[in-house]
Amino acid sequence: MFSRTLGPQFRRFQSTLVIAEHNNEVLTPITQNAITAAKKLGGEISVLVAGTKCGTPSSSVAKAKGVSKVLVAEHEAFKGFTAESLTQLVLNAQKQFNFTHIIAGASAFGKSLLPRVAAKLDISPVSDVISIKSTDTFVRTIYAGNAIQTLKVNDPIKILTIRGTNFEADSLEGGSAPTENISADGCATDMTTFISQELSKSDRPELTSAKVIVSGGRGLKSGDNFKLLYDLADKLNAAVGASRAAVDAGYVPNDMQIGQTGKIVAPDLYIAVGISGAIQHLAGMKDSKAIVAINKDPEAPIFQVADFGLVADLFKAVPELTEKL
Repeated sequence: MFSRTLGPQFRRFQSTLVIAEHNNEVLTPITQNAITAAKKLGGEISVLVAGTKCGTPSSSVAKAKGVSKVLVAEHEAFKGFTAESLTQLVLNAQKQFNFTHIIAGASAFGKSLLPRVAAKLDISPVSDVISIKSTDTFVRTIYAGNAIQTLKVNDPIKILTIRGTNFEADSLEGGSAPTENISADGCATDMTTFISQELSKSDRPELTSAKVIVSGGRGLKSGDNFKLLYDLADKLNAAVGASRAAVDAGYVPNDMQIGQTGKIVAPDLYIAVGISGAIQHLAGMKDSKAIVAINKDPEAPIFQVADFGLVADLFKAVPELTEKL
């Protein structure tokens, strides 16, 4: 538990800043989860949208019921959404509006940005929040999800990253929040220069928002054998993921990794194929509504969390399943 004494100057009106994540075209779904979390805190909610093209994302988030205002910062300094440039923007917003809470999704974006903001404000951030008890008490997972920790935070500003799988996505309907431009003064930095990025393209759903996920592990033995999962996923309109073991073995790229050091998912249906069920992997998918495990080892840990288990050779079971669909 953090124990910093609150002075009278910090007893102020409840207000929350949500950092929007987007790609200059559409909002990333975890922003909607973060807005839902912010509503549980009460008080006013502001959303900060920063980038090189903010028109569409800011218009979308302004429709969220309960959002008081949308702060927009459109500047070339935010090309690539580097944490170094965005940190100063968040600090500018905090200085101007004096927020009691600052929230972002527990994604690579949020986990890169908010610790920097916290350090600048001399505040201890709380990561991977899965529940909000009150304005100063939060629940998070620790030890790869094997333990739940409840924290009461006495810091004057609460800085949180929200695990999207534990909060319903806001519908972005029913509201009409005004937009307000915020200065990007001091945000340009030579500490980091964005050069380029290569984004993988797929007709399948994105992992973190997919309703159905088919995931493979080391049991597939090679990257070529992942075609079995792609064929099954096409029948189910599913995303395809992988365990860290499969990624480390070079079967698939690391943007497919699900687990504590990968992506956190909670689909309606999760099919684990050839995955033993190491703690690291379970931390990223055990909140799935229904888990199906296919593994030839009846003692595999994955069966302890699975709702349905099939002890079978995946090279026979998966093609048969695909054929029947």
